[in-house]
Amino acid sequence: MVKSINSTSYDRSDTEILQLNPNEAINTIMDIYGNEIKRLIYTYVNSVAETDDITQEVFVTIYQKLDTFQRKSSLKTWIYSIAINKCKDYLRSWQSRNKRLKEKMLQQVDQVEVEDTPEELIIKKNESNLILNQVLKLPIKYREVIILYYFKELSVKEISNSLHMKEVSIRTRLQRAREKLKVLLLKEGVDSLWMDI
Repeated sequence: MVKSINSTSYDRSDTEILQLNPNEAINTIMDIYGNEIKRLIYTYVNSVAETDDITQEVFVTIYQKLDTFQRKSSLKTWIYSIAINKCKDYLRSWQSRNKRLKEKMLQQVDQVEVEDTPEELIIKKNESNLILNQVLKLPIKYREVIILYYFKELSVKEISNSLHMKEVSIRTRLQRAREKLKVLLLKEGVDSLWMDI
């Protein structure tokens, strides 16, 4: 299973971060969560260029709204919520739908294999590339709960806060996502027992 970077290694609590001046606070937040958020965004948009743009938007939004953070959840959950919403806005946008349509048409016409960029190779070289690839095949509503729960190690409550859904709905969606992922993994001959934890 992929292990995420744990923010506790930075020895900064939410309170300490929020007491810093805005520039220091955003720099600290980017140091702690930058790579994590970038990986999360990539799992939604599957494009390095778009990942970079959306990541930048996320941290600009955090900087602009940091003084509105009400501490109803952890800072990490709040940051994830912003990132997830930015991804969903992008996926709903006409630009995204139009781009995906063009990509499908080009794939059908050209059938050209494109080499991954160095950034894509780094992202894809997680502990379990095969599992991640199967996760990325899931519909977005199932993909996001699997990624947040197993790869980002958020609790059901944190996922609930990030996605603005009831905990019972998250549990249901997580169960359905597990079932769908198990089917995909079985086809690939991969042991999925770790998902029962």
